[in-house]
Amino acid sequence: METEAQLLARCRRGVAEAWDELFDRHYAAAGRFVFQLASDFTREDVEEVCQEVFLSVIRNLSSFQGGSQFQTWLFRIAANKARDYRERQHAAKRGGGQTPLSLSAEDPETGLTIDPPSGLPAPDAELMNLEKIELVREALDQVDEPCREIIELRYFGDLSYEELSCELKLNPKTVSSRLSKCLDRLEAIARKMISREKSGDFPSNLR
Repeated sequence: METEAQLLARCRRGVAEAWDELFDRHYAAAGRFVFQLASDFTREDVEEVCQEVFLSVIRNLSSFQGGSQFQTWLFRIAANKARDYRERQHAAKRGGGQTPLSLSAEDPETGLTIDPPSGLPAPDAELMNLEKIELVREALDQVDEPCREIIELRYFGDLSYEELSCELKLNPKTVSSRLSKCLDRLEAIARKMISREKSGDFPSNLR
């Protein structure tokens, strides 16, 4: 089986079969990531965001220099596209019914499926298993971009500290320190949002 670098090289040469293989390898993971970022998205929303993500990959693959894993680069694009889509959705649509997300149905055009997040606990799963997941999402929208990115990649993309270090071009100690500070900011924002409620504390053991 060819390496990722070999596959990407064929994509850059415009080999159609290589693009098909790249999509097959990463489409489901991109769908999982987008679904985690915005669990209120419908299946159609996730599909549309993924299409935007891969269109961006096609247009910008030449800018990917291999300094990080391709999937990490893909997740950064997906995070931006999901945020843009969410903003457009909120601006253009007020209310109305939404189609339930079908996690097993195939897209009739691509034949691909959105692979849902595993039901098994993941690293730092407490963050992802909170009943206040929507609160976390809302709080994330209020933190600055560097903090939002590192939290999304760590907890939604499940990147290791080493992968974050490589992608963000920071040493592991800096990654740990920045993530800790960003989580403190996120927690402070979330606490303000639930200050009128007495439904339990926002967890502080997310590191």
